[in-house]
Amino acid sequence: MTDPVGRARVLADAEARGLDVEFVERPAAGSLEEAAALLGIDPRGIVKTLVVRRHTPSDAPNEYLFALIPGDRQISWSKLRAIVGVNKLSLPTAELALEATGYERGTITPLGSSSAWPVYVDAVIAGARVALGAGEPGFSAFLDADALIAAFDATVADISA
Repeated sequence: MTDPVGRARVLADAEARGLDVEFVERPAAGSLEEAAALLGIDPRGIVKTLVVRRHTPSDAPNEYLFALIPGDRQISWSKLRAIVGVNKLSLPTAELALEATGYERGTITPLGSSSAWPVYVDAVIAGARVALGAGEPGFSAFLDADALIAAFDATVADISA
């Protein structure tokens, strides 16, 4: 179940980081392309926040990270593995992602997440105003990508295809 105060968590974290965020309400969307059309933007303007599991040796706990990818592109597993320095990465189940972040898929954002993980941002996003998950369905959070990158001290690299 989605955190009923998802946007409040996003806003509180954004304010604490000095980020200006604008929430835009929109009807529910069945796909990223539909969400972009409802917002009147190109799919590239929507950034997918992916929760990625970083597999570690069997005696160490698995760790997670956030990968931010433009909506019109896919994650490049080989590029991200090289940058992160591991041999195996995967996407956790929707249930594990919800448990770890407090957000359902489609609403996930590093802002206000119940877990603080490293953030990796695809270089294509830099310099743009983008829409992210807003912590709850029916909303998008717009903000400056460069400010987001700086606020999380994110690693910016070519991680998409």
